[in-house]
Amino acid sequence: MKIGTPMQTYRIHRLKEHLRNQVRFAPHVSGTATVKPRDYQPAATGADLVEAETPYAAFFALRDTPAPLEVGDVLESASDGSLRIFKFVGFEEAQWALPEQKPVAAGPTPASDEPAPALS
Repeated sequence: MKIGTPMQTYRIHRLKEHLRNQVRFAPHVSGTATVKPRDYQPAATGADLVEAETPYAAFFALRDTPAPLEVGDVLESASDGSLRIFKFVGFEEAQWALPEQKPVAAGPTPASDEPAPALS
């Protein structure tokens, strides 16, 4: 452990209980995991924060508490907003799945008394 390593604050996003088995038995894939905000319980104000040097240090700090990190939980760094998801193989990078922007539908055009121009 390095001396003077700054502590980071992580916000804990806890996976909803009924989704844990899906994460637990999902095949392991490489690359950044995409997670949906709706799959996580809203954090109570200040209750789901942990200070640690690394995500692994946060795991060890919480493992003997009444609310340890569980597979599927996400740590969000307060300093840069980066996400790490806890899997059986350790912590991996993650990102929020943002809903696609629906194109703005053009409203009906006002009717015109003029006939459409003829194509030549």
